[in-house]
Amino acid sequence: MPGDAGLEQVETRAVDPGSPGDPARADGLELEGEGRERHAAELDLELPMDWTGPEPVDDLPLEVAVEDAVFLALQHNRSLATEQLQPAIQGTFEAVERAEFDPVIFGELSIGRDRVVQQFQELDAAAQERRTETERIQGGLRQQLPTGTSLEMSVRSDRSDRSGVDEQYAARAGVTLTQALLRGGRIDSNLASLRQAEIDTLASVYELRGFAEALVAEVEAAYWDYVLAGERVRIFSEALDVAEQQLDETRRRIQVGDRPETDEAAAQAEVALRRQGLIDARNRRESNRLGLLRLMNPPGASWETAIDTLDEPEVLDLPLGEVGEHVLLGRSLRPDINEARLRIRRGELEVVRTRDGMLPRLDFFVTLGKTGYADSFGSSWRDLDGPGYDFQAGIQAEMPLFRRAEQARSDRAGFNRDQAVQAVANMRQMVDLDVRNAWLEVERTREQVDAVAVTRRLQEEVLRAEQARFEVGQTTAIVVAQAQRDLLESRLEEIDAAASWRQAVTELHRQSGTLLLRRGIAMPGDEEVVL
Repeated sequence: MPGDAGLEQVETRAVDPGSPGDPARADGLELEGEGRERHAAELDLELPMDWTGPEPVDDLPLEVAVEDAVFLALQHNRSLATEQLQPAIQGTFEAVERAEFDPVIFGELSIGRDRVVQQFQELDAAAQERRTETERIQGGLRQQLPTGTSLEMSVRSDRSDRSGVDEQYAARAGVTLTQALLRGGRIDSNLASLRQAEIDTLASVYELRGFAEALVAEVEAAYWDYVLAGERVRIFSEALDVAEQQLDETRRRIQVGDRPETDEAAAQAEVALRRQGLIDARNRRESNRLGLLRLMNPPGASWETAIDTLDEPEVLDLPLGEVGEHVLLGRSLRPDINEARLRIRRGELEVVRTRDGMLPRLDFFVTLGKTGYADSFGSSWRDLDGPGYDFQAGIQAEMPLFRRAEQARSDRAGFNRDQAVQAVANMRQMVDLDVRNAWLEVERTREQVDAVAVTRRLQEEVLRAEQARFEVGQTTAIVVAQAQRDLLESRLEEIDAAASWRQAVTELHRQSGTLLLRRGIAMPGDEEVVL
């Protein structure tokens, strides 16, 4: 599984997000637990087993609850499908780095022909021709070990045929060992690139988790926006009906002489305004429908597929706990801060690798071989038991005179590590700010729900009073129209406040890094990276 090797390089800690509020009922969604079994999908993305998902039926609307919209997006959203490939792509770099220590088979086959004609003019002798034929076949196995040891085992067979000399065969079997004593001689520095690749893969898993959380929040926000748009259409339709009734009533009273003719223009203007608002509301609902369809991408659906929502933006009596609890969860579980912590670990490995590059190269090598000679191929190999052998041992040293490039790489690695440490500190501060702002938005929208409900009730009383005064001729149609307009605005603000509260709670959970957990969605990256 992508990221598993990286987990072995860092310390992680499980965090329980259940302390603030009631996670099993956050936002009214049914979540993990309560006897649900679960099944694994790609990259351990787990959804409730008993969720089947709605499917479009010809000429019938697609009926979805908010959790249906979320699960459809997690299974079929094209952006998420694209992002899910990133850990797998990053994991290929691990294989590339691990291949540095794979054994390598090598071989060589060569044929040589040489013809030399010699003419000695001073002796006035005939030209002499010297001919040489050589053939070589060689093969072996070579491997580089993490300890800085290079091993090579090889076998070789040579045939040579020279003018005036009998044909000769030589066979050799040998082994060469090279051990780095300074540069390249430590396991931790030799494995640093591999460990960095493993951490990069794990970081991509946390990045994918952050993308999935952002997608879930976007889907829920789009769902409530679509619900809100539908409610706005309904309210504007009702307001248009009321305005038309008021226009008819005004015309009737003008005909009987109870009202002046100027009142009809005010009533007509109110009808026009309501019709204008209804057109805008329908357009917004259609735009929200298309956006929600794109996010869910339900199989078998088209751009013309209608959507019926099953949930209403109810304001739940949901205890969310203290803001400090959410701040602590955000510091522990936010994917972006955990990804930043992994960058620190990666920087530490880069420091180890570049410090090793500062050392001079000092390698010990030893070569041992046995050689057999004969006048035939088979006999030369049988002669390996003979006295012929070769042995070589020594030390190789190399050091740049100024080491400016190596020093610059080491300095850059140290600066990058320090920068990563500062980035985590800054990220932690940003997490605190994001969570506290999200908390304030939840509190604001919750209080706004109560406030606009009172405003709406009072505006209803004002409208009834103005209508009663209009009936007895104590006010004008303009005043009644203004009261109707105020009531319409308060009704729109009321449903907007309820939807905003649901969206604010979702955003709070996203900022605290617990949104997937509270939705019962299992995915890698749900543990805190401990420095």
